[in-house]
Amino acid sequence: MSEQLTGAQALIRALEHAGVDTVFGIPGGAILPAYDPMLDSTQIRHILVRHEQGAGHAAQGYASATGKVGVCMATSGPGATNLVTPIADAYMDSVPLVAITGQVASAAIGTDAFQEADIRGITMPITKHNFLVNDPNEIASTIAEAFHIASTGRPGPVLVDVTKDAMQAKVDFHWPTELSLPGYRPVTRPHPKQVREAARLIAAAEKPVLYVGGGVIRAKAHAELKELAELLGLPVVTTLMARGALPDTHELHFGMPGMHGSVSAVGALQRSDLLICLGARFDDRVTGKLESFAPEAKVIHADIDPAEIGKNRAADVPIVGDCKEVIGDLIGALKTEIAATGRTPDYGTWRHQLEAVRAKYPVGYDEPEDGSLSPQYVIERIGKIAGPDAIYTSGVGQHQMWAAHFLPFEKPMHWLNSGGLGTMGYAVPAAMGAKVAVPDKTVWAIDGDGCFQMTNQELVTCALEGIPIKVAVINNQSLGMVRQWQTLFYDKRYSNTDLHSARIPDFAKLAEAMGGVGLRCSDRDSVDATIEKAMAVTDAPVVVDFVVHRDAMVWPMVAAGTSNDDIRIARDMAPTWDTEEL
Repeated sequence: MSEQLTGAQALIRALEHAGVDTVFGIPGGAILPAYDPMLDSTQIRHILVRHEQGAGHAAQGYASATGKVGVCMATSGPGATNLVTPIADAYMDSVPLVAITGQVASAAIGTDAFQEADIRGITMPITKHNFLVNDPNEIASTIAEAFHIASTGRPGPVLVDVTKDAMQAKVDFHWPTELSLPGYRPVTRPHPKQVREAARLIAAAEKPVLYVGGGVIRAKAHAELKELAELLGLPVVTTLMARGALPDTHELHFGMPGMHGSVSAVGALQRSDLLICLGARFDDRVTGKLESFAPEAKVIHADIDPAEIGKNRAADVPIVGDCKEVIGDLIGALKTEIAATGRTPDYGTWRHQLEAVRAKYPVGYDEPEDGSLSPQYVIERIGKIAGPDAIYTSGVGQHQMWAAHFLPFEKPMHWLNSGGLGTMGYAVPAAMGAKVAVPDKTVWAIDGDGCFQMTNQELVTCALEGIPIKVAVINNQSLGMVRQWQTLFYDKRYSNTDLHSARIPDFAKLAEAMGGVGLRCSDRDSVDATIEKAMAVTDAPVVVDFVVHRDAMVWPMVAAGTSNDDIRIARDMAPTWDTEEL
């Protein structure tokens, strides 16, 4: 069955067939034909953002909180280029996203027409795939292909650029019953031989570690991960993108590795004799100086993207496949291996060593000597009061690292942040998207005063659209992480990192001007009451300006370009390993 529609109507109908219920965007000249039929859709809610970057990050937040494809829309030229940052962010962090942009009429392409930009060429390196559609007959099939590509294999962003004349032409609408993508066949099932070899290595290891990345979250493989860890008592570390894949309170969880990871997690990887890497990519923030990373360890590397395997660290056993499938098969192979050998591996001594390090060097913080408010305490109390059922987003910088350490991560898909690209300004629009996706959840954006000033205009969107997010501005009056580096490595020469945000702007008044509720807190005794007051507001966005100690630092820390063996627990303080430890 088919019916004749305009290309624009076909576009909206195709989005409906793809299951879209929310689009974040801003109309403009080239995309305007699509906005007219969207008005008639009873399925799609359009949320009018205040900046296209906000639309992209909101779509990311929606996707990361649900696992569904997030959708954003913008016009040609500057509208499309404003989506570049969230598209790149989604590409780095494997977020399923479809970005739809209008393009000037086909005849005007290449003429430097008003608001013309080659957004397909611009985004080629930062998308899984992208399309330029100038034939109205290809609109429905392209949308179907875009959603399939974005959501399968390694998830990621797909751009669909549609010319204005294609949207204005008439077309017989057909929703495709099958897709023709001969060059795209992602492998999800792992090879049994590789899985068996991985099981053999695990059974023979003495100091194995499950090095868990964001791929486990994207694959929704948290239950399988827990079963695998508990099967043999395998120590687990979860990267920044994998927080919540295994509950922090689980006895086998030894923390987050990396530049600002826990001593137990960093030490576990460094002293391991077998890394079982699941959906992680040996990022430089985890490995430190690559040549000195886990020098004695063999590597099992499972990833759905074959390009990641061996990219940074050679794999002794490479496994291409979906983490859910890989872990499930690995559990079966380990049980078979144990039955065949009659021996169950015992990693008790290794675990006890790690437990000793975890107990000796817990992630903690000192209260400021001048009596000012500790940022770590603020974040810790938000986590205690809002609890592990809340969804937390963060910007990028010190507050992000403190949030990664001091919030309660007990569930997957409750921690949303910009890991690979490190995008300041991510938190507020991502929180908005998450709240739209999961309206019954409390959503807190943990933001810095620098990050907040990049995208806070989306508070207006939240106020007008009835999206009651909560924002904690960790206000240290600085670009905090940059200031920390200037303190440590640039002889305290604070070049252009003082934001003066103790005075300007007044974040509480700014929130009120944007239709929200503004609160301010600068002393420890008022923290809980202020958080409770924010929690009680359910009909408007809330911003809490927490004025904190400006020179609080993130510890532990591995300086960029150095070995993880050089981890510091505070300035000029390194852990000392006892003879029985590691």
